[in-house]
Amino acid sequence: MNGNPRSPMFILFLVVFIDMIGFTIVIPFLTYFVQDLATSDGIIDTGRRDLWVGIIISVYSFAQFIFTPILGSLSDRLGRRPILLFGLFMNTIFFTVFGLSGSLMMALVARFLAGAGNGNIAVARAYIGDISSPDMVASRMGAIGAAFGLGFMIGPFIGGLLSNPASGIGGPFDTTFWKQYPYLLPCLLSSVLSLLSLFLAFIKLPESLEIRSEPKEESIFIGLYDTLKNIRKITQLPIISTLVFTNFLFIMGFSMIHGIFILFTAMNIEDGGLGFDAMENGWVFAYIGLLGVIVQGGLIGKLTKMFDLSKLMIFGTVICGIGIASIPYVPGDISWLIFISSTFIAIGNGLFSPTQSSLLTFESSKRGYALGMVMGAQEGYGALARIFGPLLAAYLWSLTVEGSGFWTYHTSFRVAGIIFIIALILQLKLLNNLKISINLPKED
Repeated sequence: MNGNPRSPMFILFLVVFIDMIGFTIVIPFLTYFVQDLATSDGIIDTGRRDLWVGIIISVYSFAQFIFTPILGSLSDRLGRRPILLFGLFMNTIFFTVFGLSGSLMMALVARFLAGAGNGNIAVARAYIGDISSPDMVASRMGAIGAAFGLGFMIGPFIGGLLSNPASGIGGPFDTTFWKQYPYLLPCLLSSVLSLLSLFLAFIKLPESLEIRSEPKEESIFIGLYDTLKNIRKITQLPIISTLVFTNFLFIMGFSMIHGIFILFTAMNIEDGGLGFDAMENGWVFAYIGLLGVIVQGGLIGKLTKMFDLSKLMIFGTVICGIGIASIPYVPGDISWLIFISSTFIAIGNGLFSPTQSSLLTFESSKRGYALGMVMGAQEGYGALARIFGPLLAAYLWSLTVEGSGFWTYHTSFRVAGIIFIIALILQLKLLNNLKISINLPKED
């Protein structure tokens, strides 16, 4: 990636980086924020209150599932630049609106509109396709992946550090205003960063797409229609559909922890939790993001030269599932053990994602399937997993958080573990059909 601020790649890197910061900055404090809003709305039942955590998390992904294909279609018609600028504008506005939310409905609408306007990652990838020769695409897509990983690492850290500044930072923040809006500061920072990116993109980012004088007659909903069509068509391709469904299960199990992880860590030690605050949760998620960057950015290339791709995928599934299922068994008096579970989660995800995508690419090419259709279906199923995962986890948590015996708050984590077991079984059944090995020619 060219580090020159005039470079389109620099701007695209910044756009994706800020997008991920904005998406992940809420993770350390969202649970506390939603619980406070639910209480202020008169919801005192613990289960109902915690269910809203999953709803607020899922609504962002739901909006993206609907609107990202539409924005992609609009970028084909109007150009990449105006859609990217629109996404940054939406981020600037609705990050702040979310921080100012005084009710659950306001928070819900703010997150939905932020997700609806934010198709920047998909449009950024399309921009790269416009400006890159075939031999440059992989490295430039890798730069976008690095921006994704760095944003995931830094966002939660900032969110935890800047939450509740009246008590956490003090000084000029020890005022009534910041006590009334304890989670506004990290949201404001996201808005400022997004505004900076918007300014740079406006003055420095050229249009990458040659716009036809006569726009296409296709509906702007064609992208959404294609996504739904690809989701249906992929079921007719045996090996490919199994790989895609494996990815769906993995992402669903992984995304289940986005809400219930902090519901557990925030729980009082005497109730079985860890008693963490937003800053401590921020450190944990930053650690997961850092390990993910190390594995996907530095180690995965070497590991794929040493081990079979399918076996790396299976190993990643196993240890990630173990990490997630073990979370509720971390004792409150030795809470640092949560970093062991987090290590398993980060390494497992770091191994699974690139190896599964590589296997899917190789199998699609070998069998002559349209890669765009296959990857479109994978993205569609992944979006659905990010919608249903947090919702399922929060729903199970709401039913069992005050339960006893076997049906306790552990249930959500056990179900996530079962989902990983199903994904593992599917992968083991695929082993005999996947003929890709480390002996195949590789490109650096």
